[in-house]
Amino acid sequence: MINPVAYRRKLEGKSNSHLIAFDDGREYVVKFFQPGFERTLPNEWVSYCLARYLGLPIPFARLVEIPDEFTVKIPELAQMVPTQFQFASLFVPNCLDGHQVRGVVSGILNQETLAGIILFDYWMCNRDRTRKNILFQEDSQDVFQLWVIDHAEVLGSYDWQISNLENLPTGLRKSAAHRLMASFIENEEAFAEALELIQTIPIFLIEEIVSTIPDDWNVSKEEKKAMVNALVQHRTKILPKQMARIIKKVYHSKRGKKS
Repeated sequence: MINPVAYRRKLEGKSNSHLIAFDDGREYVVKFFQPGFERTLPNEWVSYCLARYLGLPIPFARLVEIPDEFTVKIPELAQMVPTQFQFASLFVPNCLDGHQVRGVVSGILNQETLAGIILFDYWMCNRDRTRKNILFQEDSQDVFQLWVIDHAEVLGSYDWQISNLENLPTGLRKSAAHRLMASFIENEEAFAEALELIQTIPIFLIEEIVSTIPDDWNVSKEEKKAMVNALVQHRTKILPKQMARIIKKVYHSKRGKKS
């Protein structure tokens, strides 16, 4: 387990994120439990584990402990609701967000992951994929590595209840980030390949990932079971229909404009 050594700053946004340096020599974006946003940490952890399995470009993350003797010295942290574990995502330096790269990007180095990102967002019912939470790290002149961050609002909300999981959204969402990514997808077949990979994740693996949610994040056994059921049902019954609409309404639309 790594230990915090220096507090850097509070980051923008409503997810209660703080940049903290640790004794492994790296900086992490740490999200703390926050009343009113009770599902933020479970959402982030489950999304991270599944995205890593799928090979999507999400920064390395881990669970960390922030000792009281560290937080009491930092006014921004002193009033936090105490939980044993927090969610820490590796800080990716020297990045621009999707708003800052308008007209700048000529190529995306990891474009083969873009269809998977879009389908993953729809599978997880991520209502907050905006240009602000896709990051572009320049690799060469106007060619960037793309990263996705911030999965606090998957499963429809940062404060979902079981009843919400039984009625997750099934339509398409307006997302400038998805439209931007779609314009760089070279082959329509990438969507079918991404769907197959999502649908072949073993159910026991999804169950195992959900089971690792820390107890003091207050997700009950019934809620964990509902999370698994919602993800399995959505990828089977809803996601294929959404994919067809994404290809028609988002992919072909953006490709047509680009060409």
